[in-house]
Formats: sequence, C-alpha cells, structure tokens
Amino acid sequence: MTAHRHFLLYKPYGYLSQFMSNCAREARKKKFLGTLHDFPAETMAVGRLDEHSEGLLLLTTDGRVSEQIRRKDVEKEYYAQVDGIPTDEAITQLEAGIEIAHRSVLYHTLPARVRRLATDPNLPARGQKIRDERHGPTSWVSIIVTEGKFRQVRKMTAAAGYPTLRLVRVRVGNVWLTDMQPGEVREVAEFPVMNTAEQPPNNGR
Repeated sequence: MTAHRHFLLYKPYGYLSQFMSNCAREARKKKFLGTLHDFPAETMAVGRLDEHSEGLLLLTTDGRVSEQIRRKDVEKEYYAQVDGIPTDEAITQLEAGIEIAHRSVLYHTLPARVRRLATDPNLPARGQKIRDERHGPTSWVSIIVTEGKFRQVRKMTAAAGYPTLRLVRVRVGNVWLTDMQPGEVREVAEFPVMNTAEQPPNNGR
C-alpha cells in the first residue's frame, strides 16, 4: 500500500486553489497550483483560498485527513489588511457574528476572535500594489474563524464597514505559515493539526 503524502503550500496571490482546468479558455488565462510543484495525481487541497487571497494551504492525498482538518473545531487564522482603522464597535460585531450574503441568502457567521495588530505583519510583499496611500489609512487585523464559507472573511470585514484589501491565511490549527515564501511547497510527514496553537516565532506582531 502506497503511503499518503502531505504538503504545505504558500499560495501566491492570483492563483486558483485547483490544480488544472478542463476549460481551455480558463486554462490559458488563470494560474493553477499544478504549475508550482509536481504533486501526486490524487492530491487535494484541504479547503480553499480564493484567487486574490494568499497564504497557508494544506494539501494531502488522504481524504480522511482532509475531513479531520475541515471540522469546525479546527481554527483558521487570517491577517486582513483593511480599508481604515476598525472601531471597537466593529471588532465587537465581527466577534459576535455578522450577517453576510452566502449563496443568495443571508447567513449569520459563527463567533470569531478578532483583534487589531499593533504592527504590520512580517509578510512578503505582494506583487500587485494594494492601493494608493492617498486614499486614506489602512490597518491589519487578525481574524480567527472555525468555518469557511466562500470569501467569508472578506464579506465579514465589508459588512462591518472595513473592506479587505489584502488577505493572508497564516494558520490552520497549529500549523503556521512561518518562514515560507509565496509559491513555496514543503512536504511533511503529517499535519499536527489541533484546535489551539502557540504563538509562532517571528510573526511580525
């Protein structure tokens, strides 16, 4: 029996969380994970990041491991650069759960843990400019959720009045995006994923 394989990937901005496309037009215009590494044919992404989001993506050939990680007791932490500086009221809204549009209906998100970052996180620069600084200040927040609706974090911050300009997933369980560069792939023996985590080294906060 062939042993299963597991990977950590720093998904770069502009890539879809899929390995290829059967649509010829999409295949010509979009970027796919399969161009970053020679993954085994049965590799699957554990959860997804949208095309314009970046950060930690776990990949595995083991469907049972994928199911365990996608459970609602496994935290996912994101650093979001938002337009403006969120008020205490906005932080409280996000923490309590906020209404977002999901599949054409309103959905009330589960409680989250949210806080402002005192300093900008130590992340590689994004290839595409975020926006012109003349349009006002931006700030970074940490948002920890246990669910993963489509574009959920972006919808949450927009609903609170602070649209997300850049979004980076930095943690899944206790697996951190530490000392990796966009596009980098690391094969690991297993995922030590749990629902709590220690602070990572040199996380730029």
